[in-house]
Amino acid sequence: MTYQVFIENEAGSDQKNLYNEKTLEYRKTVTVSLPYPVAYGFVLNTTSGDGDNVDCFVLTKHELKTGDIIEVTPIGLMEQLEDGDIDHNILAVPTGETMDLTSETKEQLRTFVKGVFAHLPNKHTDVGRFLDAEAAIEMIEQHRDTQ
Repeated sequence: MTYQVFIENEAGSDQKNLYNEKTLEYRKTVTVSLPYPVAYGFVLNTTSGDGDNVDCFVLTKHELKTGDIIEVTPIGLMEQLEDGDIDHNILAVPTGETMDLTSETKEQLRTFVKGVFAHLPNKHTDVGRFLDAEAAIEMIEQHRDTQ
């Protein structure tokens, strides 16, 4: 299965762009404690438990820009807790690309998630398990918006 992802934040940047995830209207940009290891955005036409869209890290060797909308194929799911609440992330590749979820990539993502909000003293994030593509697809499908 494939899905559309809106890219909010570019790989290598410590700038977190904030958008209204339903209208795609730009709101503001803030600086975070670590640069994004890979492009980051959200799956269109979804709503997760926090009211935002389902979050997605896009693994690719190609440059993705803020504002790009790309078609992706899920390859995994990273369990994440943010201030005690579930805030899992889809791990995907642009459709047509292949990439393995290596232990090095997992460690880069784990380090990023645990340190990205270090500048916020009362914010706590943690990473649980890395699950397969089936778990990622199931999560997206459970959170798809009804039209």
